[in-house]
Amino acid sequence: MRLPVLLCVLVSLCAAPGPVAGADRSCSDLRQFYTGKGFTSERVPQTEISGEHLRMCPQGPTCCTSAMEEDLAGLSTKETEGLIREAGRSLQAVFNGLHRSFDMYFTELHGRSERSLQEVLSPLGPLYSQNSRLYGDLYTDLRQYYRGSALNLDENLSEFWSRLLERTFKASAPTDVSLSEDYLECVAKQQETLRPFGDVPRDMKAKVIRAFVTARSFVQGLLVSADVVRKVSQVSLSPECERALMKLLYCPHCRGVASAKPCSSYCANVMKGCLANQADLNPEWQNLIDTMIQVASSFSTEPSLDVVLSSIPVRIYEAVHYLQENMDVFTAKVYQTCGMPGEPGTGSPTPHEQKKKSGSLTASEYKPSPTAGLRLEMQVSDLSSKLREMRQYWIQLSLALCGKLAPGGNSQDKCWNGITKARYLPEVMGDGLANQINNPEVELDITKPDMTIRQQIMQLKIMSNRLKNALDGNDVDFQDASDDISGSGSGMCVGGQCPRSRPGLYAYSPDNNRVRGAAAFQTGFCSLLLLLPVTLLLLLQR
Repeated sequence: MRLPVLLCVLVSLCAAPGPVAGADRSCSDLRQFYTGKGFTSERVPQTEISGEHLRMCPQGPTCCTSAMEEDLAGLSTKETEGLIREAGRSLQAVFNGLHRSFDMYFTELHGRSERSLQEVLSPLGPLYSQNSRLYGDLYTDLRQYYRGSALNLDENLSEFWSRLLERTFKASAPTDVSLSEDYLECVAKQQETLRPFGDVPRDMKAKVIRAFVTARSFVQGLLVSADVVRKVSQVSLSPECERALMKLLYCPHCRGVASAKPCSSYCANVMKGCLANQADLNPEWQNLIDTMIQVASSFSTEPSLDVVLSSIPVRIYEAVHYLQENMDVFTAKVYQTCGMPGEPGTGSPTPHEQKKKSGSLTASEYKPSPTAGLRLEMQVSDLSSKLREMRQYWIQLSLALCGKLAPGGNSQDKCWNGITKARYLPEVMGDGLANQINNPEVELDITKPDMTIRQQIMQLKIMSNRLKNALDGNDVDFQDASDDISGSGSGMCVGGQCPRSRPGLYAYSPDNNRVRGAAAFQTGFCSLLLLLPVTLLLLLQR
């Protein structure tokens, strides 16, 4: 009976997953680290155990149980997502700051122009004082348009000039002439054909529309960019990324080499895999940033933004002055088209009366001050420089995260390579989903892009097109084509099948070879021990 008992004892000793022979190292350091992360110490073993149960970390002597591995894997994802959101919030803050700065500048410019109405137009006498609401409504419409209201700026400006023509014609008519609403409506319709205000309405309309369309599109571009950053920064990381992050960040602790920092190239591959979809924003992101810089530069192109806005009152004065100077000719043409008014004493005011109504102001007296131009230059310079700094954000994000998650891993020979403390040999992958087909760290299906991010790519494209049209003074509404999003990378794999090989290109240190050799020796020794009792039984039976 003693031999069977001895046999059972030997079998149990060889099969037990307890502490590895000669490696009864304490788990006190890992316990301190693990509890410092907010977990309970009850899950941490007292000494190292064999690591056959590990699913994410390399198997071998470890102080991590399966539950601990799961805890730390979830923590690695939570921390990384937190850093992504933090970086996103910082970028959103920059966009919001640019929006506040430009909006304040433009609003002040608009308000200063509106406040100058009385000074510029007061020489017109009752034509200004009795029609101040007409001028105020023009500025209200411009302000609402800038704020995003669905106004047709071309129609609103045409309506303003038509109403102004009515009021000017009526003010110039003799007091004993009665002009009906229908007659004044007929007069207003002569705005386009007879051009009673000269070239001012057409010239002013082109410049004002271009200024307000570009300003409105620019602030929309800033807001859309911030919103894209917010939405993309909230996209959850994949389960494949969670395993890769665990292996990168916390497996060194489970393997007892916590002092080894992740190799920089290793971290780069993990992050490029985890942020592959985000990096696909880069082409359209750069296109949008470049277009916004181009729009910002257009603000200082002659006629500059401040010149256009500040000159609105004086251009109105010039137009009215021109009509009053030529009222005889215009009145005669109106009579030919609209007929004679129904009341006696129809004729237009005499030239002397017109001269009394007009003042002596000219547009040259109302150019912006040099300080206004300097402020615009500073505004454009600040906008452009800050936008350029954001241009590479989506392809620099992975390296920026490595700098925070895995600092100090520049030592190429003594860094954590995912298996042990040694050199990391695989090449660093490119940016974007299509370039991850052979990423050795994160397994991705490049034919299945993240749809939330694809929708944001479409929003960037729509906003870029809007800004490009704004440069020509065109306010174009684009239909959201998010339902026509095609997966980036489709067609790159023959028959829809993509190779998923993960080349084993790691360098193993002598320490790792020694661990594997010790394990092989232990297995061979146990085999000999099992064979010995069997041999003895056979000899006794003889």
